[in-house]
Amino acid sequence: MIKKVKAGYKVLSSKGKNLGGPFITEAEAKKRLRQVEFFKHKKG
Repeated sequence: MIKKVKAGYKVLSSKGKNLGGPFITEAEAKKRLRQVEFFKHKKG
């Protein structure tokens, strides 16, 4: 999930772990979230 913080936007897991950021724009955070999802579902 993407959460707005004072420094910009952070990408967090469902359990609250930081997966990247802070990013200046929400678009950068969405790009990082897509990267995380890609590698999460990648097989072999």
